[in-house]
Order: sequence, then structure tokens, then C-alpha cells
Amino acid sequence: MKTRITEMLGIEYPIIQGGMAWVAEHNLAAAVSEAGGFGVIGGANAPGEVVRDEIRKARELTKKPFGINVMLLSPHADDVAKVVVEEGIKVVITGAGNPEKYMEMWKSAGIKVIPVVASVAQARRMEKYGADAVVAEGMESGGHIGEETTMTLVPQVVDAVSIPVIAAGGIGDGRGIAAAFMLGAEAVQMGTRFVVADECTVHENYKQRIIKAKDIDSTVTGRSHGHPVRGLRNQMTREYIKLEQEGKSFEELEYLTLGKLREAVQDGDVMNGTVMAGQIAGMISKKQSCKEMIEEMMAEASSLMHWN
Repeated sequence: MKTRITEMLGIEYPIIQGGMAWVAEHNLAAAVSEAGGFGVIGGANAPGEVVRDEIRKARELTKKPFGINVMLLSPHADDVAKVVVEEGIKVVITGAGNPEKYMEMWKSAGIKVIPVVASVAQARRMEKYGADAVVAEGMESGGHIGEETTMTLVPQVVDAVSIPVIAAGGIGDGRGIAAAFMLGAEAVQMGTRFVVADECTVHENYKQRIIKAKDIDSTVTGRSHGHPVRGLRNQMTREYIKLEQEGKSFEELEYLTLGKLREAVQDGDVMNGTVMAGQIAGMISKKQSCKEMIEEMMAEASSLMHWN
């Protein structure tokens, strides 16, 4: 299965694992890369030295290529941006912000830069500033979201730019991969499905909450302040939405969610923590190894697309 993305990243299958904060650490990234996909370590809000440590640990587990997701809103973004250069990382995926200020440093170090975008305008701008590809992410995805759906966003971005487009948001099986390719994408990025991978180190409660989720179990908080985040409904989201409806300030609402993702991911508090997951959670019914997931999805996509 060859596309401009598989060639660029040096991977067997056009599947990229999302750089989820607190979830995408070295074990998961290395396992996805070993299975022929492209593993990604999520920089999240971690300091540069923590990311450096993660990179080195991943390299002990795989010789295959993997990347780093640099969360541009992080207070440590400047440090992490330098660490990826020092550690010889070849691919950076950026989220939550604009990577322009790092572009020159990264490009001169031979790094491929792939920003996540939520609109055609963002995609065009990223291409203009030298991005090698973009991830067009629909609002079906977990975590911070835009307003466009994957179905509408991907083909419009494909038409607007000449660099390759990776589809993300609501993709969790071979049918989703095939659909993304029909829309013009050359790879997919998926997060929620990989959360329940055997190699993923999140708390068992978090995995079970995704496995038990129904189609209507995800909800969006933060819309009133222009910072929408998708996760699975629980006590925390109900309280948040109630306070939003009462017109509470962004600061008060932010205080409510402080440290909540970590509580869910690491401590397993899926009632009061933030259980970030995409709408696809309702379709995920079992735990598997990354290898089993990728092979199953590729077999399904291949038969639908008549790839040989």
C-alpha cells in the first residue's frame, strides 16, 4: 500500500496513531510503528526533558520511524521544539496552534512538519509556510475539535492544497480507512481505537469506558467559550455543561477540568475525570494488540478498495 504519506514517513501501512495527551507514550508509539503504522508520542504539556526521555525509551523498543506530536499551546512548546531537533526526530505533527515560528528550525534540520488543521484556510496557510502534509481532522474526533465533519472537511482540504492530506476524526476500522481514501486522503490518523490497544498503558477503567460506550455517549464541553472538547459523558461533563448553561466564566470552567484528563488516564477515575474519546468509541468493542488492529483494518480496507 503506497501513497505519498507512506513514502514520506517510511511506513508499510497508511495508518498514523494520534498523539493523545497522557495516552500516546513510548510503549504505544513503538508498538504501532512495529506493526507497520506510524507511532506518535504526544508531547502534551510535558517539559522537553520528559519528551526526550520518551523518545529514547521508544528507540529501545523499535528501530522503525515514529514521530512527536508537539502541542503548541503547551508552556514547554519552545523546549520540545528544540528537543525534537536534538534527538534527530524526522517527523513532527503539530496540534493546538500555529507552528510557523518553528518551521525554519525544523526544516533546516530535515524534519517533516505535519500540522493538524480544522479548516481549508488553515490548510492553505500551513502549505504556504512549508508544511509537508496536513491532518484534516473532523469534529468527530476526541479532544479539542473544530466545527467541520470529516466527511465535509477532507475533500475540501484535498481540493485546496497540493500536499498530501491525512484524514482524522471518526475513523476506527477498515471501512473508515476506505472512506477516507475515497474522499482523497492518502493516510488516516486515529486515536480512540488505539486507546484500547494491549500496549496502551492507560488505566483499565478508561479502556472499558470506551469499549462499553454507545453511539450517543460522547459529548462536547467548552463550546460557549470557543474551546470545544469532545469526551465521553460522565459526572464531570454533566457538571461542566450545567455551569456553561449558567454562564460561568472560562476561568471557572477551566478550573473544573484542571488535571482531570490525567485523573482518568492514570488513576482510572472515569466518573469525575476527562475521558477524551471520539464518536467512534461506540464502535469499539474489544481490546487487541496494535498489530492485530492494524492487520484487521488493512485487510478490511483492502477488500473494500480492491487493493492487492
